[in-house]
Order: sequence, then C-alpha cells, then structure tokens
Amino acid sequence: MVFMRTVGLSVPDVVREIITRNRSIHDCMAMDVINYTALAVKIQPEVQRQIGNPIHLNTIVVAIKRYADAYEKNEEVVDEPVLKDARLSMTDRIMGMQWTLKDLLDQDMARMLGEAEKALSNSEFFRLGDSFRILADDSDVTRRIFQNFPKENVYSSGLAKIRIQVPEQNRADVVSYVTEILHRNGIDLVDALFSRDGIVLILKEDQAPIAYEKLRTEIPRAKENGV
Repeated sequence: MVFMRTVGLSVPDVVREIITRNRSIHDCMAMDVINYTALAVKIQPEVQRQIGNPIHLNTIVVAIKRYADAYEKNEEVVDEPVLKDARLSMTDRIMGMQWTLKDLLDQDMARMLGEAEKALSNSEFFRLGDSFRILADDSDVTRRIFQNFPKENVYSSGLAKIRIQVPEQNRADVVSYVTEILHRNGIDLVDALFSRDGIVLILKEDQAPIAYEKLRTEIPRAKENGV
C-alpha cells in the first residue's frame, strides 16, 4: 500500500481544489464573470471544514484571485509549456473512501490499516485538513477489507485516476491548465489531489481514456515548440 500524504494544506490548495471540481465556477472564472467576494462567501464553510480552523473571508478572496491570475497567465501564453517533461499514467477500476479525523481516532486505525496494507498493493492515502481519503482498486477484496472500518463515504465507484508527474514548482499552474483542457472538452473532474510526486486526477471511468489522450497530446506539443 502506498501512503501519500498531503502535508501543510493551505487555503490556496483548498480553494484550487474546490474550483477545479466545480465546472460552473471554473467556467464563470474563465469568462471573468464571477464576483470573488461572493464566491468566497459561498465556499468559506467548505474551506474552513477542510482546513479545520476559522478562515478570514479576505484570505479566501486573495486565494481565489491567485487562482484567477494563474489562469489568466496561461491564457496569455498559449504555447506555455506547462506540461513540459510531464509523465502521465492511468489506472482504471478504482474507488474512493473518506473519513473524518474523528472517525479515525475513534477506531484502532493503525492496526486496521496495517492489515489492509498486507492485502492491498495499489492504494493511496491522502490527508486533507480534517479528513482522510483512500484510493484503492474497486474490487470485492477491497470492499471486504474496508467493511469493518468506520462507515466510509464512497464518493463514487467506477472511477479512474490519471497521475501527472511534474516538478513541484509547476503544480499550481498545471492544475489550472489541465482543468481548462478537460472542461473545454466536456470532461468533469471528480477530484484533484496533490501527492509527493505530482497530481492525481480522479475522473469517471468512462471519461478517463478521453482525458488521458487530450492531456497526452499537450506534452509533445510543448516539445515541438522547441522548449
């Protein structure tokens, strides 16, 4: 079992994730027809839930503006090699589970996770604020292993993940760039998570192959432009 922990979760990280998952918000931002303060008010409860602390509204507004600025920068430089040297991989038939920190503290999770590790070889673990998420193969074996865990929130089955390995300093640009490519092609993200070696995109299984091909074509384009 590969445990990948998102450490030091920040307000910009959470804001970026919320915008990435919400196609309508992203599209309004792309058209520059969204009020940053109104959006901050709308997403403030979710931001605070993920961070685990009260967050001032102005802090969220600044994070939204930073996301918008990154998007505008990518729009201004059409041939910006955002995915230069990126490496893609896709895994289908996965499921996602989520627990709150309280859920985990109420159970002997160390023992349970240790037992799961012996049986599973293709799982990933993320900590986001006050919650934990696990991505694992969508199989009867996985469901049997996790049936005794605290009641899980399976946010969907029949998922696939695309891993994008990129340098850490480029990840913020990559998320906004990738989101635009997928939304432009009618592909919705279920989630986008940061790991130690890149970004993990979670999509519906039937849309993942199309998304993979759309993103793959962006990599040779960057190389062909001499960068």
